[in-house]
Amino acid sequence: MSDDPRRAAAWTGAAVAGGCILLLAIGDQGFGLGPLAASLAAIVLGAMVGGRRREPPPTRPVAGTPRHAIAEALLAQIPDPVILVDRRARVLEANPAARALLPALHLSRPLAFALRNPEIIDGVEAVLSGGPAQRVVYETRVPVERAFEVQIGAFAVPEGTGTGTGAVLFLRDLTSAQRLESMRVDFVANASHELRTPLSSLIGFIETLQGPARDDTAARERFLDIMGAQAQRMRRLIDDLLSLSRIELREHVAPTAVVDLAALARQMVDAQAPLAAARGAAIALTEGDGPYRVPGDADELARVIENLIENAVKYGGGTIRVGLARQDDPRQGRRIVLSVADDGPGIAPEHIPRLTERFYRVDVASSRARGGTGLGLAIVKHSLKRHRGKLTIESEVGQGTTIHVSLPETVGEARAQVRDERAAPGSA
Repeated sequence: MSDDPRRAAAWTGAAVAGGCILLLAIGDQGFGLGPLAASLAAIVLGAMVGGRRREPPPTRPVAGTPRHAIAEALLAQIPDPVILVDRRARVLEANPAARALLPALHLSRPLAFALRNPEIIDGVEAVLSGGPAQRVVYETRVPVERAFEVQIGAFAVPEGTGTGTGAVLFLRDLTSAQRLESMRVDFVANASHELRTPLSSLIGFIETLQGPARDDTAARERFLDIMGAQAQRMRRLIDDLLSLSRIELREHVAPTAVVDLAALARQMVDAQAPLAAARGAAIALTEGDGPYRVPGDADELARVIENLIENAVKYGGGTIRVGLARQDDPRQGRRIVLSVADDGPGIAPEHIPRLTERFYRVDVASSRARGGTGLGLAIVKHSLKRHRGKLTIESEVGQGTTIHVSLPETVGEARAQVRDERAAPGSA
């Protein structure tokens, strides 16, 4: 921790500005805290700037942490990114959240080197030129889509530091709120569209049983079987929609636990073996040189493998070959590749780019007859986006289908204990 007066002043100013912006942001959310936020901001500002007054030294040394160290600790605990720049828009300081979001952020370098957004740069210049505080929406596309509201405010550092007026950038993450709204809209739209058919069938059969088939025992038994199948279809559809919505809501948050992909593959092969046997298929697992450890959510990855194997059994058949291998990618480093291949009829090339769309089916009647909801590969795609993975589909008509899932391998010290291979997904 440096005792440089420039850094001390920078952190003090950052704590004041960041605290004020945070409090004012809370006041804007409709909690009735606007006046309280302003009062608290004034108190914080007075307390921090009070150090500039010339007061008599204490009669004995005061134990405690220097003021700039307190400011540094305060900013380090703010979960949202905070960046401090000088009058030339060069980075003075940044908290850990900002460094994690922008790896190219370096001290004493122009902010534009790490944050290539014209609106933000223009906003910083406007504030440094004496303009009012600015609010800008910043969106990222890589590795996943995220959205931030950037609040830019000016601050005056204490005299004698030589830094003059600077600007503080406070990035408030809007991703979860936007995804929640999108999830609500999509769920209503998809549910109303896909549930209409089975619901209409149920209503029709109920009316028939209440009317013409009231005393027809044979028709009643047949209709009840159909109604049960339609109800099961609705339940599967709702379960898949909820699963997809939960995954999309957390898509921007990369998992940190460490999972052995081979252990999950073995569990899913064992779980799908009865379904394969009932359909006259077999599942063969080739593990290679394990273990295959990847950063991930065990439950989500188990669902990915389950969906791939289940699709291969239902729509492919023959011998389902599940394999694991390592792959060295010159750009992305070492990866773990899970492959699922079948001996089925294959898929025409015009369908392959659309297979991961919601409710897209190559053969609608066949998919519904086999209990498919049209959401399996959409769930796989969004789970892999959260895990920074990649999905590749290879197929030829009459030659079967092979699906590859590529995930980054965990290297060095694991950040969390590897899940016990004997534990089932979802267990504590």
